[in-house]
Amino acid sequence: MAKEKYLECGKAVSTHGVRGTLRFECYCDTPETLARLRTLYKKEKDGTFTPMKVRAASVQKQMVLVSFADLSSVEEAIPYKGTTFYADRADIKLGKDSVFIADILGLDVLDFETREKFGTLADVITPGGREVYVIDDVNGGQFMIPAVGEFVKKIIDDGKDSGIYVKLIDGMREE
Repeated sequence: MAKEKYLECGKAVSTHGVRGTLRFECYCDTPETLARLRTLYKKEKDGTFTPMKVRAASVQKQMVLVSFADLSSVEEAIPYKGTTFYADRADIKLGKDSVFIADILGLDVLDFETREKFGTLADVITPGGREVYVIDDVNGGQFMIPAVGEFVKKIIDDGKDSGIYVKLIDGMREE
């Protein structure tokens, strides 16, 4: 599966002040990750991506305030409200054993020891700030797995052995 060059990183939900700053809902693992990006990309109707240089960015609670080099007034910023912005995957440095959620959605979820297929990863949610994997079960329905080392033993996001290898406990998956 080819990996997308551009990944959703946040959505401009409102303006902030009168100098063209936008308030972003963060889609990154932390607001600091979004605030470190120097270029964000706007997806055009034809599917191309237009780069927008970030003049300044800062974290405010769980939101990120972003000022773009080409926006200097609230009137110029208003049309961007509701716009989802993207980051070039090359601009985000991943830690060891980290993956982009976009790269693992749709992967098979397999037993770590037997390789039995339990289902496919449908979504990643973050109740209480912790990642939880939502799996579409091969037998129908869904079940969830906390994304912690106790249950998620290995993730391979590329190649013939790609999958999420897990160790489940009794009751985690209704049979």
